[in-house]
Amino acid sequence: MGAIIAVVNQKGGVGKTTSAVNLTAALHELGQRVLLCDFDPQANATSGFGISRRPKKSSYDVIINGVPARELIVSTPWGDVIPSTPALAGASVELTAMEQREFVLKTALAPLRDAYDYLFIDCPPSLELLTLNALCACEQILIPVQCEYYALEGLSDLMSTMRAVKRRLNPGLSIFGVLLTMYDGRTNFSNQVAQEIRRFFPGKVYSTAIPRNVRLAEAPSYGEPVLAYDRRSRGAEAYLDVAREILRRR
Repeated sequence: MGAIIAVVNQKGGVGKTTSAVNLTAALHELGQRVLLCDFDPQANATSGFGISRRPKKSSYDVIINGVPARELIVSTPWGDVIPSTPALAGASVELTAMEQREFVLKTALAPLRDAYDYLFIDCPPSLELLTLNALCACEQILIPVQCEYYALEGLSDLMSTMRAVKRRLNPGLSIFGVLLTMYDGRTNFSNQVAQEIRRFFPGKVYSTAIPRNVRLAEAPSYGEPVLAYDRRSRGAEAYLDVAREILRRR
């Protein structure tokens, strides 16, 4: 049965979608069956796999119109994707009128668990009803944290939300891992932030940090994970190393 993991951080620009896309591709390359559910109205994970941001059906149809998730899966050379669309931005309002509204995504993804080793959910960069659905659907969360000044800002809010969800809605929820992003090992500052994050999340931070890398920034504009865009880049190697670490930990 596959592990359902929400990639979440309500702070934007931390490498959340970049990590969701490239870990999906890296684990796929290492022989795992991987599905990425794009649950962010920005649909950047969708376009990052070369899929149109205006698909005929999307994750919006899964949670609002009851379309079986299996019917929306798009297979790519780098893993399977349930695409998103900007229409998902209005889903939070529509969900409020539904019974068991926090568990719609969980119900939708449940039939897919036996078909995959890992199911990642790319969450919106906010703590709202879509993200709450993802936190109820998953077993664990993966938190990308950038090695910059405001790295820990907002993490206390995320942890408070996680504790509330665990207490009231999803008792088994836990942290899958914490991924350092935008790391520059040449600076004392990046090292200090990394040390602080490891102190904040003891035993949960991956030993591999994702460096600042031009190829990582360029790859989405070509609709490819960095492994396809430049396999030998530092960014590609870093995500492969994290994927290997994930497999060792499991």
